[in-house]
Amino acid sequence: MKIDKESLKKIANLARLEIKPEEEAGILASMDSVLTWMEQLNEVNTNDVEPLTHILDEVNNWREDVGVNSMTREEALANAPSKNASYLMVPKVIE
Repeated sequence: MKIDKESLKKIANLARLEIKPEEEAGILASMDSVLTWMEQLNEVNTNDVEPLTHILDEVNNWREDVGVNSMTREEALANAPSKNASYLMVPKVIE
């Protein structure tokens, strides 16, 4: 499939792209090679191929969603640059 300059301009307009005249030839060649490759893929017989949902046949190992305290509040606050007795203190971001 060939793309002409008018089609390129229409695609660029739909994609909200500004294409300079000196870039048109390179972009046309690139799009032409992509479409040629897609035509080659369309020639491949995929009638007996099942759709692929995952690359690997591994199954998720689900676990219960249980909250666990892995450290105390004091341990969590130990390396904080700014803190009070119970909380991390961060700079104000809303004016």
